[in-house]
Amino acid sequence: MPRYTGINHLAMATGDMDAAIRFWRDLLGMRLVAGLGHPGYRHYFFEISGHDMIAFFEWPNVLPLAEKDHGVPVTGPYAFDHVSFEVESDDDLWELKDRLEAAEIWASEVIDHGFIHSMYTFDPNNIPIEFSAPVPGVNLRETPDMRDSHPSDITLEGPEPQTGKWPEVTTPTPGKNKQIYPGEGTIFRQGNEGNE
Repeated sequence: MPRYTGINHLAMATGDMDAAIRFWRDLLGMRLVAGLGHPGYRHYFFEISGHDMIAFFEWPNVLPLAEKDHGVPVTGPYAFDHVSFEVESDDDLWELKDRLEAAEIWASEVIDHGFIHSMYTFDPNNIPIEFSAPVPGVNLRETPDMRDSHPSDITLEGPEPQTGKWPEVTTPTPGKNKQIYPGEGTIFRQGNEGNE
C-alpha cells in the first residue's frame, strides 16, 4: 500500500482571486506560498499547515456556489459537501469566530461532535468551511469507533484496508517507462525569471 502523508492540496475554483487572497491569507491567516498565472488563468496555493495546502484556480466566468448548509442532504450529481480545517484548540475556534464576525461574515455556534468541536462558515465563493478542534482524550485515528446502527457487511470488515478485493498488480511499470512530463509548475525550479 502507498504511504500517505497528508493532503498536499485541495483544488477549488474562484472567479475572484483577490477576494480569495483577502479571505484565506488576510482573514484566516494562511500564507500565500505559490502562484502560477497568465491572463485568463491563475493557480494560487495557501498553506494550511507545514504539509497541507488549499489551492484556487481563477477562471473567468466562475460564479460563487449556491449557498448550501454543511451536511444537508442533496439529490442528483454531487461530490463535495464541505472542507474541515483542524485547529489546535477550542481557543482557536473562538478566535476564528470573532475574526469572521468582526468582518461581518456569518459564523455558526461552536458545536460538540463528540470527538471534535466545530464552527462553520463560508468563503467568498460560498465554499462551506468547518474548523475543528480535537476533544482531549478522544482519538479516532488511534482507536477507530464505528457507531453506525446499520453498518453494511463491507463496513463490518473493519478499519484496516482489506487485501484481495482488487486485482493484484502483475506488471508494474518498468523504471525506463517512469517518465515525468513537465507542467506549468516547473517554473518554480527556474529561479526568479517568473517574477520579472
